[in-house]
Amino acid sequence: MRKVSLLALVWVLIAAILPARALEAPLPMDQAFVPAIAWQDDGRLAITWTIADGYYLYRDFLAAEDESKQPIALQTEPGTVKDDPGFGTTEVYYQKVSAWIANAPQTVRLAYQGCQDGGLCYPPTTRTIDTAAMTISKPVGGFAFAPAKDARPVEAPDTGFSIEADGGETAVDRLMTGGGLALLLAGFLGFGLLLASTPCVFPMYPIVAAMLTREGEGLTAGRGFVLASAYVLALASAFGLLGIAAAWSGQNLQIMLQSPVAIGVVAALFVLLALSSFGLFEVKLPAAIGNRLSGGRQKGGSVGAAALLGLSSALLIGPCVTAPLAGALLYIARTGDIAVGALALFALGLGKGIPLIIMATIGGKTLPRAGAWMERVRHVFGFAFLGTAIWLATPLVPERFLLLPWAVLALAFGIYAGAFDGLRPTRGYGVLARLTAVVSLIWGSLLLVGFGLGASDPLTPLGPLKGTASGGQTATIQKSDFTKVGSAGALSSLLDTAAADRQPTLVYVTADWCVTCRTIERSVLTAPDVVAGLSGVRLASLDVTTLDAENGALMRSLAVVGPPTMIFFDPSKDEAPGTRLVGEITSASLAEAARIAKSGAQ
Repeated sequence: MRKVSLLALVWVLIAAILPARALEAPLPMDQAFVPAIAWQDDGRLAITWTIADGYYLYRDFLAAEDESKQPIALQTEPGTVKDDPGFGTTEVYYQKVSAWIANAPQTVRLAYQGCQDGGLCYPPTTRTIDTAAMTISKPVGGFAFAPAKDARPVEAPDTGFSIEADGGETAVDRLMTGGGLALLLAGFLGFGLLLASTPCVFPMYPIVAAMLTREGEGLTAGRGFVLASAYVLALASAFGLLGIAAAWSGQNLQIMLQSPVAIGVVAALFVLLALSSFGLFEVKLPAAIGNRLSGGRQKGGSVGAAALLGLSSALLIGPCVTAPLAGALLYIARTGDIAVGALALFALGLGKGIPLIIMATIGGKTLPRAGAWMERVRHVFGFAFLGTAIWLATPLVPERFLLLPWAVLALAFGIYAGAFDGLRPTRGYGVLARLTAVVSLIWGSLLLVGFGLGASDPLTPLGPLKGTASGGQTATIQKSDFTKVGSAGALSSLLDTAAADRQPTLVYVTADWCVTCRTIERSVLTAPDVVAGLSGVRLASLDVTTLDAENGALMRSLAVVGPPTMIFFDPSKDEAPGTRLVGEITSASLAEAARIAKSGAQ
């Protein structure tokens, strides 16, 4: 049996996803980009930015307007062409740059945006110039995604809408104000516990269980506790570090981890773990490292291996945006307080892992010991790993073929579990195993039929037949009912149309790779109370499957960390207070937010 280095797999995983180098802590925006003004001999107003080393300004985002918000022509010089990871090919300025305004009025509102090279991107920032007094106001805007909590609502240049006044106040702010760091850590630990049963955390359970089965007869309650604790501590540490990397890179955690390369690498890792569970080869640490970390133990479930597995498993949890995660990222980005944000994320990851530690401690007494049962258990976890790989790779598979891999997996498990082993009498676990095998075989067959019918939802493989029988008249809200907006201008125009009809507007931030979004579209948007609640509400969607300059700028203007996020606007083009929904969204919460938005529009 061949041996594959787990350390090598994890390094490949990290190299494919994390930034290539560590970055210095980003400067406050008014230190990274320092503007100065002066009158020229020809009567033009010159605006010159001194740009710190390692930072740059975007030419496309330089803009000016007068006091009545009428655009002012801004003359700019050519910049350096840059292939920017967030905005594509664009022109930028380094070191120093000037722009000029002819016939400048007394009040000029100046907007600009810049980034740390290879690091954080700042939000669009507005400063007011008084040409009579020759003064420049302090920046209006925050450190990153959201406005400062003591600032007035920020209206980014040319957006024509505004977010809620407390959009910059996060769960971190509230907990720190209420009880300091101790309450913050306790609160985020509790948030993690509440999120431990969500779909993104579920794959961790078979991972830990499979890790424990490798211990064989040496597995005890104490050993299970030690292994699971090492796994969870590494997972929580990686969670905090990934949050810092996301804040410094200017990208949100999901966008970093949900590139096709990252998804493919993580899915491939789980395929390898599955093949290892089936006995094709053994995944373990190199002997020298494994002996040191595990005190000479040669078992695949060493403490060091558990920690490395926890490190890589954090990449599964990271892509799921939740309200606490969004709050921590916004806090880091706005204040630059990396330590507090990292501790909050560590506590969040630790809370998600506590049920795993409990499961491992109890499992140390109950999991079967070495023998035929042990091999069967390892094989079952191999199927679980394959299911995780399929689940992860779903965004990479064309919708038409989504049911095919699930059908093959269900049929294979049904055959393995003994659906065709004859009708000999069975007792106890044998009856349960036979029943599981038959159900899996039937379900796999239904999935195969659903694939032939063109279905794409594994939970409703015969859905196309239902639609045909009912004439397709069932009242639901589909993703296609949302008008796509990919820029601030497009959203502003849609809000203008809704305002003319005195309608509130729902902006739904989504992406093809967002697993929670698919759950919302299948189970939440189709709920009767949601369909009724959203009647009379204009529906718009911001798809960030592929991040470009325009939709990235719109995300920042909306103070959005990532999908799924829902924002309601009233007919005045202002965010309806108390209606923003982030992460796991229920039909009850969405219906209530719609009710509040509609009542405010009357």
